[in-house]
Amino acid sequence: KFDPEFNFLNFFGEIAVYRLCSSFCGCLPIIHILFTPFSPCLPFSFSLSVEEPMLLGAEDDREERPALVPSLFPLNPPTLYFSTASEKVELLPAEQRRLLKWKMSTVTPNVVKHTIARSHFRVTKKSHDWLGCWGHHMKSPGFKALGEHQKLNHFPGTFQIGRKDRLWRNLSKMQVRFGKQEFSFFPRTFVLPQDIKLLRKAWEDGGSRQKWIIKPPASARGIGIQVIHKWSQMPRKRPLLVQKYLHKPYLISGNKIYIFTDGLVRFASCKYSSSMKTLSNKFMHLTNYSVNKKNSEYQSNSDDKACQGHKWALKALWQYLGSKGINTTLIWEKIKDIVIKTIIASEPYVNSLLKMHVRTPYSCHELFGFDIMLDEKLKPWILEVNISPSLHSNTALDVSIKGQMIRDLLNLAGFRIPQREHAVAPCSSASSSTSSLCGGNRERTKPDLSADEKVKRAFYLAQRYVDQEFLSTVLDILTPEDVRVLAESEDEMNRKGEFERVFPSASSSRYLRFFECPRYLTILLDQWEQRYWNNRTKGISLLRTLCQKGVHLGTSDPAHIVRNCGNKLHCLNK
Repeated sequence: KFDPEFNFLNFFGEIAVYRLCSSFCGCLPIIHILFTPFSPCLPFSFSLSVEEPMLLGAEDDREERPALVPSLFPLNPPTLYFSTASEKVELLPAEQRRLLKWKMSTVTPNVVKHTIARSHFRVTKKSHDWLGCWGHHMKSPGFKALGEHQKLNHFPGTFQIGRKDRLWRNLSKMQVRFGKQEFSFFPRTFVLPQDIKLLRKAWEDGGSRQKWIIKPPASARGIGIQVIHKWSQMPRKRPLLVQKYLHKPYLISGNKIYIFTDGLVRFASCKYSSSMKTLSNKFMHLTNYSVNKKNSEYQSNSDDKACQGHKWALKALWQYLGSKGINTTLIWEKIKDIVIKTIIASEPYVNSLLKMHVRTPYSCHELFGFDIMLDEKLKPWILEVNISPSLHSNTALDVSIKGQMIRDLLNLAGFRIPQREHAVAPCSSASSSTSSLCGGNRERTKPDLSADEKVKRAFYLAQRYVDQEFLSTVLDILTPEDVRVLAESEDEMNRKGEFERVFPSASSSRYLRFFECPRYLTILLDQWEQRYWNNRTKGISLLRTLCQKGVHLGTSDPAHIVRNCGNKLHCLNK
């Protein structure tokens, strides 16, 4: 029902998804999702954009935190700690502190600059002498320049998610393969010019009162987006994405995958109308803050508990919907389902390029912005995914939510102090396309798998039509690389802050069938979660014992060596 006291709310949410390096290369990328609402017409959306200024005032009043986060497991390295503005980080010894260098970029948001400064990073202009960089996406071969000790905030190939045309192609393939029951969360979409005949037929079949939204395939911030209702309004001479317009949005009073538990809800700054005469009003039909801030009627909000103005905290929205008797947990579960499936749809492309161009998956992590809209029946729809979501903030509300998110994101990424020789290796013979990120040009390195580990992986990947009881045997004999991966996964969980891991989880097995081909580490992590999700203490205790023995560093212990004997794997000491 439309409440004249409130503008209607197009439930538009942008989820910022953070993907960790260890995800690809054998398992689903780790992803942190930030909910980012957006707003057309008091359609609203959630959005996590972050930019956090330093707190002013007496620094001595802030709590001091250790500079390093120890691993849960013996013989595993610690990671650097990143703080919010309410904390300060202790100084490391000078020899280690000299290694804390950050490659600055023209697109590094202020919230990242402030966060790394609190951990005593120094900005460097040298091409090789840095540990972290928050920069532009680049062509896949450029990732070869990354050193093993360096982290960049992108994966190669994520344009398969970030370009609107590639995203819809990938999701459409999944829909053809698995059916609309599993993949019905995106509006009917056509990519021009190749789909022009299909679009024309759909248009003619749709009647006279239909609306379509047109978007450039690689634009952002609402640039070039239009809502049209006449075929004569369709541009002819440039690539376009054309989607069926979701004209019945939800009205309020008138997206290893982790999901951030709070975010920003953005409302459109003009009340919604379905009239054809309003289609040119971007304040009504687009939810982007960059658009709506130009409206003289736009109202700001600095209270993270208040349901007022044109921007709310996501938790405030959940509270508001809950007060109306709406099951917000169910909405959140559906959104998580969309995010997982969308990431899986792009996984083959990214995984292939990662293996080809990146020495170690340690070097990549990524934040995505998922734009999600709720229709009048509270069904979530994915509209697009941003591979460089805006992290700028303009209010205290932005700063509070986004500052926390970036702090947790960098901690989850797990930055380590490198060996001295890795950090100072000079760059040589770099091409012009990679020189800005050059970290040396040695051959990329991957974890060395023993012959027995290769046997085990090949065995499980060769099985067809296997049940959960069989897959659970993957944990019976843990190889050195198994122990290393599982320990790293538990350490990540321990650093997750306000993020929620949604893949792998106790219920993630249902998603394994959506992968183009099985991944050994995905099976391993999925089975680990099923066994220890409700008893993490037991799983951590087991891994501590194994790490104390140095199993993850390589071992000749027969208890961790496998042989392929017929159709079964047997421990050598049995």
